[in-house]
Amino acid sequence: MIKEIIQINLDNEMDLILAHKRCMKIAEMCGMASSFQTRFSTAVSEVARSAIAKGTNSLLVLGLNIIKATQKEIIAIITDDADLKSNSPEAFIYASKISGNIQYDYSNNQSTTKISQPIAAPGLLSETKIKSIIDYFKFEPPLSPYDEIRKKNIELIALSEKLAESENKYKQLANTIPILICVLNERNNVLLVNESLENYLELPLLTFDRKTLINFIHPQDIDAILEGWNKAKQNRSDFLGETRIKSGSNYIWHLVSIVPNKAEDGSFNSWLVYFVDINAQKMMVETLKDNTELKLIQGELESANSKLRFKNKELEQFAYIASHDLQEPLRKIMIMLSRAGEHLSEDQKKKYYFDRITLAAGRLSNLITDVLNYSRIDNQEQYSKEVDLNQILIDVLGDLSLVIEEKNAIININPLPKVLGLDTQLRQLFYNLINNSLKFNTAEPCVTVSYQDIPNDENLPVGAENYEAITISDNGIGMDSQYSNRIFDMFQRLHERDQYGGNGIGLALCRRIIENHNGIIHFSSKPGEGTTFWIYLPKKTIPVLL
Repeated sequence: MIKEIIQINLDNEMDLILAHKRCMKIAEMCGMASSFQTRFSTAVSEVARSAIAKGTNSLLVLGLNIIKATQKEIIAIITDDADLKSNSPEAFIYASKISGNIQYDYSNNQSTTKISQPIAAPGLLSETKIKSIIDYFKFEPPLSPYDEIRKKNIELIALSEKLAESENKYKQLANTIPILICVLNERNNVLLVNESLENYLELPLLTFDRKTLINFIHPQDIDAILEGWNKAKQNRSDFLGETRIKSGSNYIWHLVSIVPNKAEDGSFNSWLVYFVDINAQKMMVETLKDNTELKLIQGELESANSKLRFKNKELEQFAYIASHDLQEPLRKIMIMLSRAGEHLSEDQKKKYYFDRITLAAGRLSNLITDVLNYSRIDNQEQYSKEVDLNQILIDVLGDLSLVIEEKNAIININPLPKVLGLDTQLRQLFYNLINNSLKFNTAEPCVTVSYQDIPNDENLPVGAENYEAITISDNGIGMDSQYSNRIFDMFQRLHERDQYGGNGIGLALCRRIIENHNGIIHFSSKPGEGTTFWIYLPKKTIPVLL
């Protein structure tokens, strides 16, 4: 006999939170151990999340099933017009692993999912106790977020749209202005090329060195540019010069500017290079250099050049200003939330979904922070030192302990070497890769971190014996080889956000960290068969240039 306690319509994520909390509360009131409370509530939440995302007319009924006096259980029944198990098999696989007491039926265009959890001490759950549980939820104040939450959501949505609009404007500005722009790091690698420069060149611009520049810069101008570039790096100063860029069979005069790009904390993380077409002015100067009008034209050119340098300085500060201005309204929202919550009880905070609003704001703040971290990783003013990767791994596994416990993950570790590097960056590297192995997994995760001899790998450069080879393997969902050129790019996601969280920055950050340590990273993977990441770091005898 089933005694119904409460019904919840599963329409949105707020109902998912409500379902999880009420499952926990019922389990607690029935004297269930905390670990079983969490297992039951998580299994119900997994199916409920599937119903909200892909179901129709979803309803959750929570109750007590009295099989006999000595056998009682908590039961959750989710009905839906859709075939939930076919639509979201991963959710049911995970729920089955957590609970083990799940039944599913789909007939007459309606699915029924039953999840149950036996009560350890059924004798203590008397009729009077059951009635008190039913009355508790019957007279519980309604958790209605509609007025308060709508205002906060509108603010968060507006802020998110502002961030997207700012990003689009920045991209549009960089790609449409008639200036050829690229971004370099200290090791001459080209990090970014705008569409104007990309369309102008016949070959892709990957490195800013003699071998590459000779493809489009006049041979007589290359030495001057490289000398100016080297001085700029040494002195952390601007370089301004003139050069001829190849256009078809001709060379066009351009003004070249190399400007250090400072991060918010004042460190140098990249260099901005601009090429501005001055061919018309140059030809005019050459033609009219002995004419009286030349002095007037030169004055105008100097004024134009001065304005151009000023605009270059403005562009240099654009990234910092944009990120600062985006963070500021978000900080205000979070401060207002904190102040508003100071005079509220915990029940009132739950009633108005403060945790949900704060989480959404935090996720947006993390996105901005991740983008800034990605741009800063190249040139932090730190010195490499000997780092024990075994200690790094201990710290990382400590940070991930809750996720490992929740997913019943198995972590296999072989002794790792000591390398030269930055411990903070290497900790971020291992954290991101192991966290991905735990996250992108529909089974009980099994992650193996090992250290081995250098394999026969065609991707490795000459002198590979001077590298330490470390692998991180998992039994996760894997990925198709067609994505091998995409996963290390910014904001690349192979799954929808409602399947797996994240901003699509983690692996891009890993690649930047590896580049920072003069190392190599690549992977092998097949859908459904897991993924192995190969990390190659220089041995301690090789200096790490940061």
